[in-house]
Amino acid sequence: MRALNNFKTAMLLSFMMALFMAIGYFILGPRGVMFGFLFGGLSNILAFFYSDKLALTAMGAREVQRDDLPWLHDMVERLAARAGLPKPRVYVCPQPAPNAFATGRNPQHSAVAVTQGMLQNFPAHEIEGVLAHELAHIKHRDVLISTVAATLAGIISYAAWMMMWFGGRGRDNPLGAIGALAMVILAPLAAMLIQAAISRQREFAADSYGGELCGDPRKLAAALERLHVGNQRIRTDTNPAFHNMYIMEPLSGGGLAGLFSTHPPTEKRIAALRSQALGG
Repeated sequence: MRALNNFKTAMLLSFMMALFMAIGYFILGPRGVMFGFLFGGLSNILAFFYSDKLALTAMGAREVQRDDLPWLHDMVERLAARAGLPKPRVYVCPQPAPNAFATGRNPQHSAVAVTQGMLQNFPAHEIEGVLAHELAHIKHRDVLISTVAATLAGIISYAAWMMMWFGGRGRDNPLGAIGALAMVILAPLAAMLIQAAISRQREFAADSYGGELCGDPRKLAAALERLHVGNQRIRTDTNPAFHNMYIMEPLSGGGLAGLFSTHPPTEKRIAALRSQALGG
C-alpha cells in the first residue's frame, strides 16, 4: 500500500511538471518550457512539503489544544494508540456543514480536523467512527497523495485561469484565445478526474479499517448517514479543489455530477459497513 501510494504520488508530481512545461510552451514557445519547468518544480515542492499547511489554511482550520477539547484529544489519542500511530495534531474548522479530513505527508507529520457542524450535532460515538476513518487514511499512507492531489488541483485551476490573460503565444493569433479558454475548461476537469481516480477505492478501505478501529462499524455507518443528510442541506464554502480530502464530499450529487465525484456512493459505503458489522 505504501509503495503504491508513493508511486502514484511520484506520477502525479511528474504529470504536474509535464503539464506546466506544456503550458509554458503554449504561452511563450520553446523558451517557455524552462519557465514551465521552474514553475512546475516550485509547485511540486509546495505540494510535497507544505500541502498539509495549505489544506488546513484553505479550510480555515485552527489547532486546538487538549485544554480546549480534552474529550476530542483523548478520543484521537486512544484511536491512534490502537492503530499503532503517533497522535496527530487536532484541528477544528469553522464550517457549519459536518465533515472531517486528515492531512500530512506521513504519520509523524499528520493532523485530523473536524468541522464545527460535526462537533455541535454529532454524538460522540459517531465522531469516534469518523476519526477512526481518518486515522485509517493516515495508517494506509493515503493522506500524502490526497493532499498533494488537492493542492495540485488548486494550482492547475489557477494556472488555467491565468491562461485567459495570455491568450496563447501571440495577440495576433486568434486560436490563442480559444486555446486559453479550452485550458480554463479542461484543466479543472483534469484535476477532478485525477482526484476521482485516486480517491474512490481508498474510501472503502478506510471505512473497513475505521470500522474495526472504533470497535463497531455501525458507528461509522450511522455517521455517514448523518453526514450525507447534513451535506445535502448545508452548503460548504471551501475550495472545491480540496473536497476530495473530506470523509463526505460536500454537496455531492448524482447524474452527470456523479461522474466526477471523488467519493463512492454513500449508500454503498453504509451497506458495506453494515455487512462488516454482521460478519459479512
